[in-house]
Amino acid sequence: MLFQSPLGEPYKSMSMDELDDRIRAAKAKLGNRVVILGHHYQQDEIIRHADFTGDSLKLSRLAGEQTQAEFIIFCGVHFMAESADILTADSQAVILPDLSAGCSMADMADDLDMQACLEELSAMAGGARIVPVTYVNSTAAVKAVTARNGGACCTSGNCRAVLEWALRPQSAGGAGGEKVLAVPDQHLARATALDMGYGLGDCMVYKPGLPSGGLSAEQMRQATFILWEGFCSVHMEFTVQQVADRRREYPGIRVIVHPECDISVVQAADLHGSTEQIINTVAAAEPGSKWAVGTEIHLVTRLAARHTDRLVVNLGGHACLCSTMYRIDPQHLCWVLEELVAGRVVNRIVVPDAIKRDARIALDRMVGLKGVGVAAKAVK
Repeated sequence: MLFQSPLGEPYKSMSMDELDDRIRAAKAKLGNRVVILGHHYQQDEIIRHADFTGDSLKLSRLAGEQTQAEFIIFCGVHFMAESADILTADSQAVILPDLSAGCSMADMADDLDMQACLEELSAMAGGARIVPVTYVNSTAAVKAVTARNGGACCTSGNCRAVLEWALRPQSAGGAGGEKVLAVPDQHLARATALDMGYGLGDCMVYKPGLPSGGLSAEQMRQATFILWEGFCSVHMEFTVQQVADRRREYPGIRVIVHPECDISVVQAADLHGSTEQIINTVAAAEPGSKWAVGTEIHLVTRLAARHTDRLVVNLGGHACLCSTMYRIDPQHLCWVLEELVAGRVVNRIVVPDAIKRDARIALDRMVGLKGVGVAAKAVK
């Protein structure tokens, strides 16, 4: 993870009203030279200043479409800013307001370990083609390894489309894989495999650091999906007990969770989907309906405030906060904007050309494979 030096005065002592005024003033001076992208998990104090909001897939597409902007300020985490740099022109600067905004899941997969894993699994599989599918929550270097091995990136919104592409014959426009290596989140891939009609026995977990990832030859033969042992610390906080508690507390409530949750939680819920799919599902629900939502708390509270004619509550008994996403605050947003006004570009995220070239292939495949806008029913 990169390190961000603490901000000094005047930023650390400004009131929220003053910060808002200065952010708006700086944006007005910069005009269409700057675009601010805000991930759904950002706090409201950031979202109110965003020109566009979305999940990883939507923001990846939007970043590539901002051809008029000199500066793209990405209010998200480091891997998202890397993706934006890959998908934008070299003349455009992608800025991350706080360099310490990383992602623990992305840090769970290393490019060298992933390449060694693919070579090891290929030898175990006896020549069976293994196609890597890498969650966008990964480093640019891991995305590059994915492309070099014929794979693609995915988001939670289009994971099924990408997995189906990976296993589709090349004659039908697919990657021609017989097996998939899913990196770095095991839970998204497992839930999606069940959506596709596979069973839990078709999924095996690869544990980095163990010989052969801890897999036997028989497990490798049996597996269609080899799942890297990674996870999201936020979504792993949700439990089956919480689902039962909410159903007891609010009879008739429907439970919708993110597929990064443990498979037991996904199966206990009524629906699962990406942040965009969760938003669309709750928005389309009937007035008076009741929803328990299992994802990052800022999105849940925003949905509750937006849809006051229906009940929207957090699935967990406590706020499940993405602490690294929360590092993007109004102080840092104000600082980077005012530095741009002064002619100084700070916190620019630059992916080396050798990595960018290959990583873009994996991202372009992801962007080209559309997902669906609605959540999926849980497979029991």
